[in-house]
Amino acid sequence: MSAEAVGRYFPAVVTLDDVAAMNAADQYGHRYELNPQGALSVMPPPDSEHAAIASRVLVWLAMAGWPAEQLLQAAGIRIPSSTGSGGRIPDLTVWSKAQSRSVWLTLTDLLLVVEIVSPGSESTDEVIKLREYAQAGIPRYWLVERDAAQTVTLYSLGADNSYDVAAKMPLAWLLQTAPADLGIGIDG
Repeated sequence: MSAEAVGRYFPAVVTLDDVAAMNAADQYGHRYELNPQGALSVMPPPDSEHAAIASRVLVWLAMAGWPAEQLLQAAGIRIPSSTGSGGRIPDLTVWSKAQSRSVWLTLTDLLLVVEIVSPGSESTDEVIKLREYAQAGIPRYWLVERDAAQTVTLYSLGADNSYDVAAKMPLAWLLQTAPADLGIGIDG
């Protein structure tokens, strides 16, 4: 199909409702996201290594006592901006309480966003989302690299609404640490 044919049916301005419909209709598992300025991103479906990393972190948090209702994989979050709002779909989110059913959750009660870097998403995860999540006031952002150690960089929101590196460690070390020791206790 040509770009001209696709463009004929594409909305002039893409909304979060449009993005939700694209995500629901995509039979191949791509993720569609909208940055706060309205730019659409399309990511390929995660591979098995990506899924295994997300599962390991999820199980670690669950074994530490986090209720399943507060640990969400691939849940959409609304990223507000002065020009509207965007929507991102992090690999894993941790919430202080269970969330109501919604395609795009508000940031209220969001404690942590975890992104796993995939080939092609490096600049988005390491630069763009880092800035967006900090500006949105998300207290913690963890970035898991796909290097041999699966290095995890733990960012904590500073007083100036930018992230500081709180720690950097291999995933295996992280999974041997109590989540509360990393600032994400079950009580918030």
